[in-house]
Amino acid sequence: MQQLIRCINCNEVYLKTPFDTLPQYDTSSQPFETIEKDDYRDFLQSHRGHRLEDLSIIEDSFVSEKDYIEPVKATYFRATNGKERFVIKKSRERIDEPLKYEVISGDYSLTCLSVSIQSKDIEKQLAAEFKNKPLSKEKVNAFIKTCQRIAETADLRNLERACEESPNPLEMYYKMDEVSLVTLRRNCRHLFEAKKYSDMEAFIQREKEDGVLLLKAKYGIQFSEIKSSEQKPRPSVIRLEEKRIREKR
Repeated sequence: MQQLIRCINCNEVYLKTPFDTLPQYDTSSQPFETIEKDDYRDFLQSHRGHRLEDLSIIEDSFVSEKDYIEPVKATYFRATNGKERFVIKKSRERIDEPLKYEVISGDYSLTCLSVSIQSKDIEKQLAAEFKNKPLSKEKVNAFIKTCQRIAETADLRNLERACEESPNPLEMYYKMDEVSLVTLRRNCRHLFEAKKYSDMEAFIQREKEDGVLLLKAKYGIQFSEIKSSEQKPRPSVIRLEEKRIREKR
């Protein structure tokens, strides 16, 4: 239903959709004035005589620095004509503006900035599951601190991505690996007496796959802009902090 088109002469892109011919309504006049539109026709007229090509959007390449539901933001994705690969920026500055698409030079990558635990959710879940015989505040804090130490030393390359979805595309959830789970259980054995330890072991088993024990990784978008074929990329970080990145070849 959507077709991404690039003008080779101008290096401009246009996303053709079924909504291109929807009319506009001028609410300043009474009765409302209907303004007929055909955005695709206007694009073709602007690039008359130019060479055009279809681009295919590369799946799972969309990244953005804001939540999915945020309407005013910049989103980046990759597209290809079968030979070359392009980075497309989709953005708008106001909610009442149409989306703009532009080709940008260079490429982008995601870099993990931090790995954390869901400490508040862990505390709430423990309170709910042990409401008849609540755990002491000291025991809960000790358990959370153990989880934090595991998160601080986690290597995401060894962790499995969880199905848990975040409202922000730069937040991803991961499952603890077996080594981390063994460490967590071992610490619980020292923290809790026999019956409570059995309960905590069951709690870990229930929450490790898609519950409050998932680790949350926050990423930053790093963009490497290439000015010319003779100039090396100049890296810049779109959010959170500046980091050095290698030029992709």
